[in-house]
Amino acid sequence: MDPTLIVFGFGIGVLVGMTGMGGASLMTPMLILLFGIQPVTAIGTDIFYAAVTKTVGGYKHLKLGTVHKGLVFWLAVGSVPAAIGGVWVIELLQDRYGADLDTVVLGMLGGTLVVVGVATLLRSLFLAGVIQERSAMHLYRRHIIAAVITGLTTGFVIGLTSAGSGTLIAIALISIFRLTPRRVVGTDVMHAAILLWAAGAAHFIGGNIDFLLAGTILAGSVPGVIIGSNLSVKAPQKLLRYALAVVLLVSGVTLISKNGNAEVVLPAIGVTSVMMGLLFGAQLIARSRARNGRRSGAGTAGVPVS
Repeated sequence: MDPTLIVFGFGIGVLVGMTGMGGASLMTPMLILLFGIQPVTAIGTDIFYAAVTKTVGGYKHLKLGTVHKGLVFWLAVGSVPAAIGGVWVIELLQDRYGADLDTVVLGMLGGTLVVVGVATLLRSLFLAGVIQERSAMHLYRRHIIAAVITGLTTGFVIGLTSAGSGTLIAIALISIFRLTPRRVVGTDVMHAAILLWAAGAAHFIGGNIDFLLAGTILAGSVPGVIIGSNLSVKAPQKLLRYALAVVLLVSGVTLISKNGNAEVVLPAIGVTSVMMGLLFGAQLIARSRARNGRRSGAGTAGVPVS
């Protein structure tokens, strides 16, 4: 076992437990840039390690009562098949590009990290404090539709690159569903566990997981996520998000410039930007439906929070 990997795993586990973000987004570029792991193997291994880590964190948050079970279910309805589809696209790219696949994957992963880093900054700068948060909510049809659309768009990106399962879903939980920070972290981590197991199973079938490497990381990340979950009510969330955003941006730019292939960079950023646009489009649809519902005075029966 490499003690350096255990230490990194512990640190990222603490971060995931406290904020729900940063697991795959940090570990994947770290495995590629610092330890020289092949990109496709790094993505598959990272998804498996993150699935185990977030399962532990999700169980802890479930006991703390910070998980909205209804939202987790409807997000997973969209994200699980989309994540499997993302892994399938990776396999298609492997058949098409062969030895050049690493360049393609580095471009897509780097582009995703840049977009996720920007999204994290936007979340901290503009979403915090301007949205009226609620610790309990009813799920109406408009919320269910928004949750499934959010799951579809983010699940595909995660299956393809492993990055963003915490950040992208967290933005939706804040901007569309207006959950409190505690509920955001708990719901985010629990949903990510389900999503990552689905993507991990697909990567296992594709032979993209190094279990020895994953076990080494888990030796640090499992105790880390337990500690981080307990610290989630006390941690300076905003400061952590700023630091995470900077690290994600630097990692993304580094991966993009690693091969100096500009032809890959623009399509990668374009695809991930479209995904982010669809995510915020789901927010606009939900708000438009809510306004129309208030005007007409028509209501739809809700499902109470779990």
